[in-house]
Amino acid sequence: MMSMNTEQIKCLIIGSGPAGYTSAIYASRASLKPVLYEGLQPGGQLTTTTEIENFPGYPKGIDGNAMMEDFRAQALRFGADIRFGIVTKVDFSQRPFNITIDEEHLIQAQTVIIATGATAKYLGLPSEQQFKGMGVSACATCDGFFYRGKVVAVVGGGDTACEEATYLASLCSKVYMIVRRNVLRASKSMQERVANTQNIEVLWECNTQEILGDNMGVSGVRLIRKSGEVFEKKIDGFFLAIGHHPNSDIFREWIDTDEEGYIITKGKSSKTNVEGVFAAGDIQDPNYRQAVTAAGSGCRAALDAERFLLENK
Repeated sequence: MMSMNTEQIKCLIIGSGPAGYTSAIYASRASLKPVLYEGLQPGGQLTTTTEIENFPGYPKGIDGNAMMEDFRAQALRFGADIRFGIVTKVDFSQRPFNITIDEEHLIQAQTVIIATGATAKYLGLPSEQQFKGMGVSACATCDGFFYRGKVVAVVGGGDTACEEATYLASLCSKVYMIVRRNVLRASKSMQERVANTQNIEVLWECNTQEILGDNMGVSGVRLIRKSGEVFEKKIDGFFLAIGHHPNSDIFREWIDTDEEGYIITKGKSSKTNVEGVFAAGDIQDPNYRQAVTAAGSGCRAALDAERFLLENK
């Protein structure tokens, strides 16, 4: 193990969305000299969103990439060591914790903040990737506003899909729900909300074959019914609500997660079951998944790490 290039640090932050960068800002100002690895998607999920209008302090809205650049610049200003690289192995059996980067560099860290986020599940259609940010979205609360008075479709039949569909129905002229089965998986109350919303139409036993559009963005969707019938609907926006996958696989040997893989944190803190390891952002939040809540939990994690180091000198 020691034949690897080894480095000893006080605080390692894994992940670079609002939670990771906010942790870096706070940890740097507390003189923890944090090292942050950005992972596969520097800036996190927000870099796939075009316009963010609900983050406080940006009254005119801001592009997702630009906002993450601001977060990053602020962390750098206070001395955070931000690097490109991917964590390929962790060993949380004892402190300092051993974390391998890109299979070749070993970091021994007194504290670790996990901020690796969650990834929206997609259907796997090429057209989905083609129109990402051009009418295809995995977040109704982020992007719904842009479809005011327009026609949209929501894929999914669970609580999230029902919640997103009813939210979009308050803004859009028409919402189609594309549901694979002949029933909704959602809770009774959510099913009733959908049934009682005039401008939601549920398309039962349907799968998405293709998202249609041109260089201006999404213009329609081609669906196939269980019966084999293929038909199209004109839409302006296509929303995925088939769940998220928390990026926690590499930590699960050591860290307690729920059934879906979200890291379990103690009470209102960022503490995990391993003392000295903290979690922030969407990796531990299946409920809110907003940039502002992720940033807030990143602040908590850095403060928890600072206290932990003071108590365990």
